[in-house]
Amino acid sequence: MDNSSMIRDILAALRAGEVVPYLGPGALRGVVDRQSGKAIPADSDSLILAMTGGQPMAPRLMYEFPRAAMHLENKKGRSFVERFLTQTYGGDNWTTSPLHQWLADQRLPYVIDCNRDTQLQRCYADRAHTLVVGAARLAATPYRFDLYQWDAGRYRPLALEEVDAGLPVLFKPLGTPLPKPSYVASDADFVDYITELMGGFAVPAWLKLQRRNKRYLFLGMRFNRDTERMVMSDLIHDAASPAGWALLGEPSDKERKVCERKDLHLIEADWSALLAPAGSAATAMA
Repeated sequence: MDNSSMIRDILAALRAGEVVPYLGPGALRGVVDRQSGKAIPADSDSLILAMTGGQPMAPRLMYEFPRAAMHLENKKGRSFVERFLTQTYGGDNWTTSPLHQWLADQRLPYVIDCNRDTQLQRCYADRAHTLVVGAARLAATPYRFDLYQWDAGRYRPLALEEVDAGLPVLFKPLGTPLPKPSYVASDADFVDYITELMGGFAVPAWLKLQRRNKRYLFLGMRFNRDTERMVMSDLIHDAASPAGWALLGEPSDKERKVCERKDLHLIEADWSALLAPAGSAATAMA
């Protein structure tokens, strides 16, 4: 099947509510600071350089953001990393992402966003929704998530039994600054979060039921790092077969193998291919 045929299948499955978009750092491509024009730091390298004021770290620390964040957490405290992420993503100084706005316009029941920015939350501010935020190293509860409902222009905390199953769900597994800063960022965070994810304590029970036999659409997500793959593997547990699609420009051999192992159709294009048929199928969905 050619790419255009698979794109049509994806659009049809989105219309039917059968597909869960899963956003990685590349989904933020094109988002810039409104004043300076600088690109939002999203991938590992850009986040590390933003955190260090543009100074490269040792190669072993530059390997991935969690490792660099752990190093600086040990030197300057966990609050340093949390402040950096909140200062980076907490303001409304970023231009709107066309992909995030397009996804919001589709009125989808469930989206997973593995970035720590607020683009989707702002795009969903016109409707009530449930927000699930990943959390790490919490002592007071066995769960590794916080729940909120957006209503009347603000988020309010939710207890597990208060969730309205009819509302759309935004899942931010690695955290967000809104409504309360909470992040999975350093190696220690990921060790705790992935352990509890594998144990079943990082996804609410009602969401586990809702996600059964869903297919996934990976947008801006690379599969070259073990940490990201481990999170992904558990978040798509109970997926349908095949499990969905990955839009990947110039995939590596490792990424091809991951897609094959996870039963994902690989489309060798980036997410802009999904928005390309705006004159036909995409417009019909809006």
